[in-house]
Amino acid sequence: MDLEALRYGTFTQLGTAVTDWSAMVTKLEELKGDARDNLAAKADKANWAGVNATVTREFITKTVKEFSDAATEATSIRNILQDTRDELIAQQTKLLAAIDRGLKKNLTVTSTGGGGFTVTMNIHPDRAAKGHEVPEHSESDVTALRDEVQVILDSATESDNSAAEALRGLVDQTPYGFSDASYADRDSAAAALKVAADMAELARKKGDDMTPEEFDMFNRTLSTYKNDPLFQEKFATTLGPRGTLDFWADLTDVSDGGDLVRSRRDQLAEFQKNFSLTLAGATQSDSPAMRAWEDDMVKLGGEQIKTRGTSVYGFQLMSNFMRVGDYGDRFLNDYGNALVATEKKMKLPSHYWQNALGGPGIPKLNFMGEEFGRDPMTGFMTALSNSPDAATDFFNTKEPQDNAQYVLGRRDTFDDTPLDHGDSNHAYEATGKALVAAATGVNPNDPDARPVEHTPEHRQVLERSLKYISESGDDFPSEMRDDMAIVLGNHADEVHHTASSLADDKGDPKLLDRHQLLEVTKQVSRDQNAYGMLNEALNQEMVRDIYEDHPKDPKETLLRAGHTTGFLEEARYQALDTDKKDPSWDAKWLYHGFGGAANFIPVAGDAVQRGIDALAYQWQLDEQARIDGENHRQNGEVFTARENQLQGLADQWARVNPDSANNRYTLTSEINGAAFDGNARARGLSGDQ
Repeated sequence: MDLEALRYGTFTQLGTAVTDWSAMVTKLEELKGDARDNLAAKADKANWAGVNATVTREFITKTVKEFSDAATEATSIRNILQDTRDELIAQQTKLLAAIDRGLKKNLTVTSTGGGGFTVTMNIHPDRAAKGHEVPEHSESDVTALRDEVQVILDSATESDNSAAEALRGLVDQTPYGFSDASYADRDSAAAALKVAADMAELARKKGDDMTPEEFDMFNRTLSTYKNDPLFQEKFATTLGPRGTLDFWADLTDVSDGGDLVRSRRDQLAEFQKNFSLTLAGATQSDSPAMRAWEDDMVKLGGEQIKTRGTSVYGFQLMSNFMRVGDYGDRFLNDYGNALVATEKKMKLPSHYWQNALGGPGIPKLNFMGEEFGRDPMTGFMTALSNSPDAATDFFNTKEPQDNAQYVLGRRDTFDDTPLDHGDSNHAYEATGKALVAAATGVNPNDPDARPVEHTPEHRQVLERSLKYISESGDDFPSEMRDDMAIVLGNHADEVHHTASSLADDKGDPKLLDRHQLLEVTKQVSRDQNAYGMLNEALNQEMVRDIYEDHPKDPKETLLRAGHTTGFLEEARYQALDTDKKDPSWDAKWLYHGFGGAANFIPVAGDAVQRGIDALAYQWQLDEQARIDGENHRQNGEVFTARENQLQGLADQWARVNPDSANNRYTLTSEINGAAFDGNARARGLSGDQ
């Protein structure tokens, strides 16, 4: 800022802007309250169905958030403008005071054009009016005034420039919407930008050559600012995609003699988390700079980043920053599509990720768990599970390749832990969670998450997962059985409808492929916990069906419950027969509750819940009785494996239909007959007559 602008500026327009934005904040706060208390509240209470359950509800939810974000962004803009105006007026006051003090020493401050200024003598003693004594000054007075004025102008320039940068940063975050970034004043926004640039430069220039004390400061700073939108973007774009990868490759490579990894090993997990959250937040910005960052990072994924002692693929490095945080959906899908395409070109990606083709070994890239972090699919799938919408898109993508077919098929995986001791495969574990997010719309890592209304895209993920998992047969990874149980339980309405159907019907939009469903149910039933989760979910659905569905013939709900029970029993038998050399889980049955699926099953009303609890008890009696039994097929002559469960279902139906002419005996007989039929029908689906 030049001398004349600050000296004679009135800042009237800036004051008007502050007033206008303050009025805007008041209006937007009112609209936010109306949207929250009226629009959202009524939407939450509404009984949505059909298109309204998906399109309209989603539109309302997004609209309410937009009002909230608009109020937040307007408040931040007003605060920055207000703070900047106050600072500039304060700097102007200081400038005028300095000029006035100079005049008292016969010094004047004059603009030289182009933003410069000079300090000169105001009146030469020889030209002073007769009898007028000119104040004296020394050369040090000239220097002091010049320096003081320069400091004031520099401060004003910093206020003006940093405010402009902060405002541009806020607006660029969401070109077509509003940012939820909140700043109390210009100083806090300016500080976030400056500190971000400083930290990025530290990482870029020093890498693992930074001192332990510098590393500690770096980690503390990331922890402080990891959720700050302006810091996140400034840090990411200043460091750059290549700088990000070079930094992590350099830090994790201990062969170059760097001692930082060893001296701060106990802090690396926290540091990796803070770094990851910062990058994740940055990808939520839609600014041109971040879009370019994301595109470049995706391009670098297939390149090898060389260090002194080794070389690591970009995907391996970046994926280890994706184990925590909410990454932008666009970035996730571009990244995932490129990762799958790269692996398919490799044909045997495990050889490349482990550097089994020759050359130095891959160092430990992950410090947030026991695994080395060499398989990039693990980190990516973990990020995908934190973003259900992106997960749904990924698993439904067929071009440039069918992602679901690849990751749910026979993907080439490897043990990524220090010792190959038969522990679970982390890539499969992460893929299972991502599948849950994709098919249910619920984040499996959020303990407070609740079921959402299914969209056609969720149904599509369900159908595609049934297809590819059933094709895998007994090769379906054991690590994903509990995840698929959650998916089936979340879609219990369609699963119960299909398991109880009497025939294939292309005209029935609710019907799934019965052959695929039986095979997947069998794979789920090979794991005790997964089996328990699926059965609890379907027990709840059968009771809900009895209480809340109202077919023309009420007996349909009774018979469907029987058919589904028989279907599940056949899947259980096939699972135990497949693993008959070690049917250990069945022999050690001990009910402990299957809370893993609780967040994915809608809450039932009091009456329905009492029925569910009663049925759960009866089912447990049957399961406990298995401990003394043998692993053999129940047939039409002897079907005792679920007799308590079937009796319980019959009792529930009778309670809901008190006017029925049937008594307990005939109702139990009918549901048992349906179970026999469902059992035999399921055997037919598998070709085992």
